Amino acid sequence: MRLDGFVNAVLCWKLVIIINAIDGKSMHEKDKHDVFSVEGVEGRSIELQCPITVPLSQVYMVLWFKDNAGIPLYSVDVRDKISRQPAHWSAPEVFGSRARFNIDKSPASLLIKNLKRHDQGIYRCRIDFRTIQTQTYRYNLSVVVLPEQPVVLDRWGRHLNGTKLGPKEEGDDVVITCRVSGGRPQPEVRWLINGVIVDDQYEQNSGDVIENRLLWPTIQRSDLNSIFTCQTMNTKLVEPKETSYVLDMHLKPLTIKVVNPPNTLVADKRYEIACQSTGSRPNAIITWYKGKRQMRRTRDEILDHNTTTSSLSFVPTTEDDGKTLTCRAENPNVNGLFLETDWKMSVVYPPIVTIQLGPTLVVDDIKEGDDVYFECHVRSNPDWKKLQWFHNDILLQYNGSARVIQSGQSLVLQKVTKQSAGYYACSAINAEGETVSDQQYLRVKHVPVCATDQLGGNVAVGNGTDGGGGGGGAAATRSGILIGASRNENVEIPCHIAADPPARSFHWRFNNSAEVLQVDAHRYTNQGNISILNYAPATDQDFGTLTCWAVNEVGPQSQPCTFQLVLADLPAPVSNCSLPNRTQQLAEIQCTAGYDGGLPQMFVLELISKRTGTRRFNFSNKNEPFFVLDRLEKLSALMTLENNSLSCVVYALNQKGRSTPVLIQDFEIGRIQPYRAAEAKRVDALEWLPIAGGILLTVIILALSISTKTYLTRWCWRYGRWPRPTGSETKRGDPNGKSEHQTHNILRADEFECGTHCLKLKNVQMLRRHSSRKKNTSKDSNDDEPEPDVIPAQFNIVSASPLLPTPQHNETTTKDSPRYGAFSPTPISYQARAVASIPPAPSLEALEYLAQGSIVGILPSTRSGPGPGSSELDINVIKDRLLTTRVPESCV
Repeated sequence: MRLDGFVNAVLCWKLVIIINAIDGKSMHEKDKHDVFSVEGVEGRSIELQCPITVPLSQVYMVLWFKDNAGIPLYSVDVRDKISRQPAHWSAPEVFGSRARFNIDKSPASLLIKNLKRHDQGIYRCRIDFRTIQTQTYRYNLSVVVLPEQPVVLDRWGRHLNGTKLGPKEEGDDVVITCRVSGGRPQPEVRWLINGVIVDDQYEQNSGDVIENRLLWPTIQRSDLNSIFTCQTMNTKLVEPKETSYVLDMHLKPLTIKVVNPPNTLVADKRYEIACQSTGSRPNAIITWYKGKRQMRRTRDEILDHNTTTSSLSFVPTTEDDGKTLTCRAENPNVNGLFLETDWKMSVVYPPIVTIQLGPTLVVDDIKEGDDVYFECHVRSNPDWKKLQWFHNDILLQYNGSARVIQSGQSLVLQKVTKQSAGYYACSAINAEGETVSDQQYLRVKHVPVCATDQLGGNVAVGNGTDGGGGGGGAAATRSGILIGASRNENVEIPCHIAADPPARSFHWRFNNSAEVLQVDAHRYTNQGNISILNYAPATDQDFGTLTCWAVNEVGPQSQPCTFQLVLADLPAPVSNCSLPNRTQQLAEIQCTAGYDGGLPQMFVLELISKRTGTRRFNFSNKNEPFFVLDRLEKLSALMTLENNSLSCVVYALNQKGRSTPVLIQDFEIGRIQPYRAAEAKRVDALEWLPIAGGILLTVIILALSISTKTYLTRWCWRYGRWPRPTGSETKRGDPNGKSEHQTHNILRADEFECGTHCLKLKNVQMLRRHSSRKKNTSKDSNDDEPEPDVIPAQFNIVSASPLLPTPQHNETTTKDSPRYGAFSPTPISYQARAVASIPPAPSLEALEYLAQGSIVGILPSTRSGPGPGSSELDINVIKDRLLTTRVPESCV
């Protein structure tokens, strides 16, 4: 195919040369036809018509030439159309495949695709016929080069991105420039707003750049969302190129108001106030201010696209009277676009009071003997009616003799002393209430004074140099502080003083009635207002009086602190202890005090557990070794339930330590029951099950028996009928059947009528008597043996768990009983349970030992299982309890 085309091209060129030679015409000959002007757009297609008015069979060839070129750039050979298709040829250096002549179209035309700007020129179409004269058509093709897309610049020459112009504010000027590059012919550049041309004046900047600068001054709220379009065009063959922007604006609020504000406000009452704003874009942010402080407790609500409501919840205070509450609606995106409204508050409040030291006084330069005054400043609504002054929270009264003067809103203190120092305040009262000012501290400088009274009368001294082997003791007396020490014992004697400002130096002096010596400075240390003397008496001459005084910037101490150093030791034990008064409920213990060791002593009585050896209770007496223990019956019952007993010891105590304890002979509380504890501990838990079952069954049977007996007894008393005695009873009485012993076994009517409660009380009383039952004579023991006409009441005694240890003794003597030893409360607790025969269910009875300076206790809960520290079942005790209550069998 390529070879055929080449051959055809050669033949065509030969044919053209022959035709031109025959006709005698030059290829540069002017045609008689006019030149048609046509436009094409670069990159698009165009058709150049070449009409064929005769049948195609008469056509020989169709040739296309550009400008004055003698060589065609496109040809169509129709000579052999009958045998084959017309041969098309396009010069590859001109159109190539971009051009195609459509000979079958009417009119025939040359289609040029993807038009190039160098395709511009004059084109000539020549049609050669077989027998007809040649026809020629001429076209002046103009190629339009479109301009680039318009670019919009702001007033500073920066490119605008996106599709929004702004945001702008009301009153701003819109200054934008439309820039267009390229284009042939020169394009037009113009501005349109909302489709209306507003500026078509453009100018060429440099080269092929054309610009149009738009100035749209003082935009208004109505210009919001206007469309600014930059348009360029240089031909009508295509649509103009455009770049559009939508004007965005920030609008300030139009209105703002506080909705229905109250006329007056009451302090400390909550209010809710609303503020509404309209017209802002975007919706306004509403803020509240009280003065310059922003209020935070608000709630905002957007009603529509430009209306916002904010509610403020607040509690006005006494300081809000006369202040302005401001509601501000502000555009959230632009500072300064806001509206605000003010509302002045009227608040009724109690007085506002402040105290101030006289302005002519220097706070840190007031000494004893100076005159001082205070001023009380009051602001209130309504006005204050009464003014008061306080010193250390104590109301001050006008006292001219004490040089305390009140005048108006001033307080005058004349000739102040160190006692005048402290906190001062004033208060004012009006119809709304009373207000007390903050406290103003008054500092009064004074010389040092001994602060022994501030130490509570006791001064602790350090241990000896042996690391705790011995320590001195001290106690306050009228002649000074009494300090006890042993020979060669190193004691630390602290000297406490009160001074303002603090002491600058201390001095010590020793006096033993024979000589007065200054103590060397290296023997004591100073720490602020405390000086500590290290002293170790070696001989009797080293005991005497030590004095201490200090000096500060005001002056020296006038009265020194005095310490009486005496030879001291442990107190001697008490002696001649006896029980001058002892009953079942009370015991008095009287001893003779020994040597006090040179220091004040106190006396302590302790109750010690015989079973565990631990201290259970303690008492103290500061005056003499005399103690009163009351309610011993209940305590004995508690100890018996614990299967324990308490012994009593007494000793003396001073700051050096305690004496040897003295045991009170033939005195104990409670007792240990005689049963084989070791064997009971070895009993397996399963062996207790039959015993417990038997006890429970016995209790049930006794409960039924006593219930029946109670019913018959009541029947006997009601109808005056008594069952006749049995034969054994008749033998004991007279022949008529009236037995003298029968009345001893019959319970009185009131004992039955009191019910179960009385029976429980009697059971508790029987428990108290149990400790003395085994001490009865053999005759009494025979009387307690079971008789055929006695049904014993049974008790289930639950023993106590191990008792808690007792803390160290405390000094607790009272004013009401100076002779009795005070009791130190202990965390010991007891709990006693007694199961009475009626009703059969067990009941809990809490036994308390309450007395002034006495023992308090409640039994703790029981623990199951034998062994140390657990509940133990005493069979002997149960047997003794079964005989504590007798019921006549005659009414059963």
